[in-house]
Amino acid sequence: MDGDKRMILQRDVAAEKALIGTLTENGLLPVGAFYPERELNDKNRHSVVLGDLKATSTAWLDFLTSDAAETVKAAGWIIGSDPKLGLAIHDIGDFFPAIEADPDHGIDWFRFDVTGEFDGKRVSLIPHIARAIAEDWQERYKGEDIPQTLFIACDDPADGHIRFPARRFLDMVDQVRHLFHGSSGGSGPLRMDRLSAAGVADAFAIESSETTRALAELGRNLRDIRELPPAQVPATIKAELRHYQLEGFRWLQFLASHGLHGILADDMGLGKTLQTLAHLAAESAKFPATPSLVIAPTSVVPNWAAEAEKFAPQLKVLVLHGGERADHFEKITDHHIVLTTYPLLVRDFDELARHHWHAVVLDEAQYIKNPKSITAYSACKLKASHRLCLSGTPMENHLGELWSLMRFLMPGFLADEKTFNSLIRKPIERDHSADAQTALNRRVSPLILRRTKDQVATELPEKTTLVHGIDLAPKQTDLYESVRAAMDARVRDAIADKGLAKSHIIVLDALLKLRQICCHPHLLKSEAAQRVTESAKLEFLTGELLPQLIEEGRRILLFSQFTSMLELIEEHLELEDIPFLKLTGQTQERAKLVKKFQSGEIPIFLISLKAGGTGLNLTAADTVIHYDPWWNPAAENQATDRAHRIGQTKPVFVHKLVCRGTIEERILDLQKKKAALVEALLSEDTAKLRIDAETLSHLLAPLA
Repeated sequence: MDGDKRMILQRDVAAEKALIGTLTENGLLPVGAFYPERELNDKNRHSVVLGDLKATSTAWLDFLTSDAAETVKAAGWIIGSDPKLGLAIHDIGDFFPAIEADPDHGIDWFRFDVTGEFDGKRVSLIPHIARAIAEDWQERYKGEDIPQTLFIACDDPADGHIRFPARRFLDMVDQVRHLFHGSSGGSGPLRMDRLSAAGVADAFAIESSETTRALAELGRNLRDIRELPPAQVPATIKAELRHYQLEGFRWLQFLASHGLHGILADDMGLGKTLQTLAHLAAESAKFPATPSLVIAPTSVVPNWAAEAEKFAPQLKVLVLHGGERADHFEKITDHHIVLTTYPLLVRDFDELARHHWHAVVLDEAQYIKNPKSITAYSACKLKASHRLCLSGTPMENHLGELWSLMRFLMPGFLADEKTFNSLIRKPIERDHSADAQTALNRRVSPLILRRTKDQVATELPEKTTLVHGIDLAPKQTDLYESVRAAMDARVRDAIADKGLAKSHIIVLDALLKLRQICCHPHLLKSEAAQRVTESAKLEFLTGELLPQLIEEGRRILLFSQFTSMLELIEEHLELEDIPFLKLTGQTQERAKLVKKFQSGEIPIFLISLKAGGTGLNLTAADTVIHYDPWWNPAAENQATDRAHRIGQTKPVFVHKLVCRGTIEERILDLQKKKAALVEALLSEDTAKLRIDAETLSHLLAPLA
C-alpha cells in the first residue's frame, strides 16, 4: 500500500529457540513456567527468571558474567536490571598492599592496608578480607571449587558488587588472616607490630620506602635465618665467651639492630649478666651519648657492679643506691650504664622517666609479673629504644606473667590482657588447647632465647639430686593431724561461705601452718605447738646428714624459706662449735660474706631462699641442702644454681628433705606441673596449673 511505512521483520525462530535453550541450560526458565497466564502482561510474558526462585543476587551475578549472557547479548538481546536491585558490577583488577609507620602508637607499630580501585576511586579491602575470614572462604573455596571470580557486596547495596579475581584474593586472605586474630578488621587499615609488619613486607615484597625496605629485610632474615649474623664482641670485654654465650650476644645484637625487644631466658648460671654486659658494651660504642638502665633486685645490684668491673672495666657504671643517690642524678648522662633497684624505680620514677635510655634491662624480670603493680606500671612507662628482660623463668606460675613481660617489651604484642586471657591463657591452662599453645609459641618464640644447662653447658660437672623421705616424730604427727583437721574444717567453711576465690588468705594460712610443722613445731606460735620439742627433720639434718657431709669435707649451702628455721639450725651449729655464715633479707654486707665463703674458710652457708636464691656466685660449694620444698621449682633451681654454675669444677649434690605423707610430698607433685608449664612455652606441650578445689583437698588430706 502506497504510503505504508510499516517494516516487516522476519523472525529466526530456530535461532530464538537455540538461545532460549542456552538460557535454559544456565538455569533460566520462561516466567510462564511459574506464574499463571492471567498474571502476565505483554511486557513480562516473554521474560525469563532463574529456575531457583530463592536464588541470591550472587546467582544472578554469576549468570550476568557468564559466557551464556555474552552469547545472548551478541545476538542482540538486551540484558538490564533495575538499579535498586544492586546488580551493578565493579571490577577490581589488582590489589595494592601497603605499610606505613603508625606514629600514634610508637616506633614499633605500623598500619597495614590493602586497597583497590574502581570507578576512579580507591577503597580499602580490609572489611572485605575480614568478611572472607569470618565466613571461612578458605574452606568454602578450595581445590577445584575455586571460581574464576568472586563477588562482595559494596557497603551501600545500591552500589552493587565488587568483582575480584578469586585465586589472587583468596591468596591475599590466606597471607594476612593471622593479622585479624582477635580483631574484627574494622573499616580501614590494621595496626600491627614490627614482627607482623616484617612478615607482611617480605610476603608482598613491599619496599616502597626506607621503612618498608628495612621491614622486608627483617622479614627475610627471620624467614631464612639458619644462624645468627656475625657480631664482634667488643675488645673491651675481658672474658672469652663460651659458644652459647657468643650466640646469646649475637641474638641480642640482632634484636637491637632490627628494633626488636626480647627475653633472654637462659637457665641460671649460664652467664646472662656477661652476655648482657657484652651487648651493652657493643651498644655503647655505637651510641656513646645515651646511657642504658639496668633494674635489678636489691640483692643483685652489687653482683652487677662487680661483674661490670671484672668483665667490662671500660664501661662507666653508676650505681644509684642509698640515701645520697639523688646527688648523683646529674651524673647519669656521663655514664654508659646506670644500675638501680625495683623499689628505687618506683621512688625515683620522676627522674628515671625524664631520660630517654638507649636500653632498659630488667634483671629477674619476674619482679613485674603482676601487671597491676606499681613496679610493672613504672617499668612500662620508661622511655627506651631497646628493651630486654632477663629471667631464668619467663613465667613461673601462669601465662599472665609472660603477658606482663611482653607488655613491657612490646605493648599490644599479645593484645590487651582481657583478650589474651580469653583467646590464649584460658584455652592453654584450662582446656589444654594445643592450637592455642602452638599459636602462642609461634608468636613469642622469635623474641625468647632459652637454653638449659643440659643443652649447652656440657662442661658443667654432674648434678645429683637426692630426696630424703623423713617420717614425722610421734608427737609431731599428732600435732600435724590436729592442726590439719582443724584447718581443713576452717577452709571448707570459708569456701562454703565465700567461695574458693575469696578464701585465699585462709587457704594460704592453712598450708603455711602444715609446712611449718614439718620443719619444726616451734615455727608455729600456738601453745600446743610450743610444747612439742621433736622435729624429725631437724634431727635427721643435725644427727645424720650434716655430720656425714662435714666429715667428707663438703662445702654446703643450706636453704630454707623460714628465717626462724635458720635460727634453730644456727643454735645447733653454735652448740656443736661448727663455723657457719648466714644470709637473710636483713644482711647488709652480702659481698663480704660471699667472698669469705668462696675463700674456703667456712664449711656451711645458711641462706634464706628469698634473699639468696639469685645474684650469688658460690662455686666453692659442692653440696646444696633444701630444708623445705617450695611451690615453685624455678625458685629451688635458682638457689641450687648458686653452686651449679659456670666456674664449678666439682660434682654437685642436691639434698631435699621431705616429710613423708605430708603436704611437703604433695608439693613435689605440684612442682612437676609447674616445670611442665614453663617447658610448654617453647614446645608443643600444654599444661594445667591452678589450685582448684580438688588440688586443695589433696594438699589438706590426712597423713598418707
